[in-house]
Amino acid sequence: MSGRHSGGTEPYGAPVDPYGVRPYAGTWQPATPPPAVPAPAASPPRAKPGRDRYLDLLRSIALVRVVVYHAFGWAWVTVVFPSMGVMFALAGSLMARSLKRPAPGVIRGRIRRLLPPLWAFGAVALTLLLTNGWNPSKDPDEGGTWALVKLLNYLIPIGAPTYPLEAGSPVDWLDASWADDAVGPLWYLRAYLWFVLASPVLLWAFRRAPWPTLLAPLALTAVIGTGLVTIPGETGDALTDFAVYGACWILGFAHHDGLLHEIPRYVAISTASLVMAFGLWWASGHLGPDGWDLNGIPLAQATWSFGFVVILLHYAPSWRELPPRLAKWDPLVTLSNNRAMTIYLWHNLLLLATVPLIDFGYDLPFMQSDRASHALDITSNVWMFALVWPLLGLTILATGWVEDLAAKRRPRLWPNGTGRSAGRA
Repeated sequence: MSGRHSGGTEPYGAPVDPYGVRPYAGTWQPATPPPAVPAPAASPPRAKPGRDRYLDLLRSIALVRVVVYHAFGWAWVTVVFPSMGVMFALAGSLMARSLKRPAPGVIRGRIRRLLPPLWAFGAVALTLLLTNGWNPSKDPDEGGTWALVKLLNYLIPIGAPTYPLEAGSPVDWLDASWADDAVGPLWYLRAYLWFVLASPVLLWAFRRAPWPTLLAPLALTAVIGTGLVTIPGETGDALTDFAVYGACWILGFAHHDGLLHEIPRYVAISTASLVMAFGLWWASGHLGPDGWDLNGIPLAQATWSFGFVVILLHYAPSWRELPPRLAKWDPLVTLSNNRAMTIYLWHNLLLLATVPLIDFGYDLPFMQSDRASHALDITSNVWMFALVWPLLGLTILATGWVEDLAAKRRPRLWPNGTGRSAGRA
């Protein structure tokens, strides 16, 4: 065969009749290939869950409010923004998200992140206390072997770390109660640790009986936070804090699981407002020496914080980035969230450290008049608040990297997210 058909002259491959004898009469056209079927479009890669910048913003505001409260001593700021309730709610929401993984590993991770920053602060605080004459075994308030055992709370804060109500001052400008100011706020770490340990059980109970679980801490506060049942000592303080802020922690669960948004907004907001009104009414009849300081009125703190958090979380947008009008604050929000533990642990001790800086102002040549000295007297709290932030910045540079080591991250000096997407990973 020569490559041609036996009965015709058309090139090989041209159409022929069914018998293969002669070509079709029509004009030959090359065979048209079937239309190509487009391949299905590849689905975009699933975005990894990132930080909720609204929650990050709330945490930053809460930290600033804590510093304002300790710098100025204004009782009313506990009503304007109940920082501790907000912080526990945010931590509860993150804990619920983390518990998608096995609980033992999550708890170990949370404790690992908590302890090294505490150890760094405790090393400094204990050094100041012990080198200035404090002997825990001879403490007139909590002396003996039990006081030595309580020192272990500087390692693992099952209870609040012990300290003397009056301590020798490392320098003459410190008041004898400086230890209470510096170490007293560490009760938050004890409460946080209790909530972390209890979260697997609380989340299990919440998902099976959400409303009883959510309201149980408020009922417990009404029992042990009002004097109806008194539990003395550290155990009573720990249980009271657990009850007061337990509802806020569980509200974090409700926010994560979407339960809050299943409630019509008018129902959620009106109910929250009634609960807050009850809190203010209760506070009005139980004002202490500090007036409207809700920190000293457990039931008012619990109910006011509960309603406040409900409103904040019910209106919560889901921000992957701060909106344009807030974008200029993004580096500070990122930094404060990456160094939240450092800021909380050190801010009170650093507020004390501003005192000699302010006293130095009285020695300046232009401050020798009575009028200038009086002006510095009445604005000393403003100066204290202004000066603590540079000191916090130096402390973040000096010790903040401990938080990175605790989280098994590469140590960073100033993680404000401006270099790469640090703080959003």
